[in-house]
Amino acid sequence: MLSWEEETAAPATRPPQARPQLQAVPTGTSGSVFQADVALNPGILARPEKTGDTHGRVNAVDKRIINGKTDVNQLVPFKYKWAWDKYLAGCANHWMPQEINMQRDIELWKNPNGLTDDERRLVKRNLGFFVTADSLAANNIVLGTYRHITAPECRQYLLRQAFEEAIHTHAYQYIVESLGLDESEIFNAYNEVTSIRDKDQFLIPFIETLTNPEFQTGTTETDQTLLKSLIVFACLMEGLFFYVGFTQILALGRQNKMMGAAEQYQYILRDESMHCNFGIDLINTIKLENPHLWTPVFKEEIKTLFLQAVELEYRYAEDTMPRGVLGLNASMFKGYLRFIANRRAQQIGLDAMFPQEENPFPWMSEMIDLKKERNFFETRVIEYQTGGALNWE
Repeated sequence: MLSWEEETAAPATRPPQARPQLQAVPTGTSGSVFQADVALNPGILARPEKTGDTHGRVNAVDKRIINGKTDVNQLVPFKYKWAWDKYLAGCANHWMPQEINMQRDIELWKNPNGLTDDERRLVKRNLGFFVTADSLAANNIVLGTYRHITAPECRQYLLRQAFEEAIHTHAYQYIVESLGLDESEIFNAYNEVTSIRDKDQFLIPFIETLTNPEFQTGTTETDQTLLKSLIVFACLMEGLFFYVGFTQILALGRQNKMMGAAEQYQYILRDESMHCNFGIDLINTIKLENPHLWTPVFKEEIKTLFLQAVELEYRYAEDTMPRGVLGLNASMFKGYLRFIANRRAQQIGLDAMFPQEENPFPWMSEMIDLKKERNFFETRVIEYQTGGALNWE
């Protein structure tokens, strides 16, 4: 916590060195900065000494997504207006879990004949993955990605995204609590259920790299490491790992089951779609500004990660619906995951890895519309608005 005490409050007791715990970082200029300064403004390491302009005003054309030299504390002038627009859209789409009535879900869950055993397994497996997945995403943003991004417009959206990840974790907790599920079982599923653990273990090395306080961008190798992490989280975690679960719960809702949970998942899907789109824009802008990172070897590494992710999510589909349920089965998801993987790959400039795959769930495309809900709930959202001012028909 910052302390605003006067520097001269106790001169007699102050140790000889005021900041002994901080290490000086060479800047390539005549002076040094401290690690705390770098955390507040990572571009400081690359900033040349001022020669004429002593005011330090930012010129938009000088901004960069990574390794920028401009002051990250100066939001404007904008260079990446798309990031600011997504921030505003996220704020306009604000919602809270407790706004959604869970009474019918509670009654259905408590009714011994309300859901089949396979449907209950599906719900519990879903929650077992999601209750910690958004926490992992938030940690990656707050402790890793944020400090390496030097465009303040993008940082602004990342702050909004981190808050939305907190809302999503809240939503899953709200469902767990409403249904009276064993919280220890659900929240620890990522350690106890193999199909969930394997997905998280795929992600954790990318989190640990970026959250390592010693990690810094600025070389081809480290910049590629950051870019790879961004691709994993935007295209594979939020853009692929979430889609089996979303489809399953929304399929329940289409059959008038677990409609409160399905409504929350629909809001979450809307948010995650924007997270994915923002991440893809971020990735493509980094590529544009740093074309030397997009090498043939690097692209092959990304393709390998895509293939691994598709296989992990397919195993999760098999685990959550071993006998098929809701008119769905795991083999249907194999085609769906390949279809999504093709789309994500093409969005970042890679060739489709599974040619001619089609979407077996066209109704899911309607759920991803960010402006209107064409849904199946008794209360149908017409237009998204901020806070509790939703317009209900």
